[in-house]
Amino acid sequence: MNYYINSTTVIIKRGDITEEDTEAIVNAANTHLQHGGGVAGAIVRKGGRTIQDESDRIGRVPVGQAALTSGGRLKARFVIHAVGPRLGEGDEERKLQNATANSLRLADQRSIRSLTFPAISTGIFGYPIEKCAGIMLKTVQEHCNGETGVREIRFCLFDDAAFQVFLNTANSVIK
Repeated sequence: MNYYINSTTVIIKRGDITEEDTEAIVNAANTHLQHGGGVAGAIVRKGGRTIQDESDRIGRVPVGQAALTSGGRLKARFVIHAVGPRLGEGDEERKLQNATANSLRLADQRSIRSLTFPAISTGIFGYPIEKCAGIMLKTVQEHCNGETGVREIRFCLFDDAAFQVFLNTANSVIK
């Protein structure tokens, strides 16, 4: 499903983020950028060891921040590693909002015109998908209502349930 915010198209879809052909994909990362499981593990398995090697050179990234590596063998040229919150660590809403906003700012700084997000923090970090969808979509809307060169933002959800939550939320959030 496509939505439009000024000059940016927002797409909600079901699929495998490692197959996305946007300029960048966003990885739901941990603070140490160790990509062993979940979305992060799938990205490194598909994109190659170079993504982990570049992440090791970056080192630690605080919760709510984002860092950039190449995409290795992925279709995407870059991976933006966004560190979302773990459920129960406190101030999760603000941290998830920051992780999303900082990913978008990094895309603008690097003149990335298209990127794909997963549902950050909803896997092993345990954050509720409904809250995640609302926070991420509102943050995208705020970003696109300002100055941005990003022309396409995708949310690629791995299963039907997550896809439906993001779709329902987009229908009520994106005006």
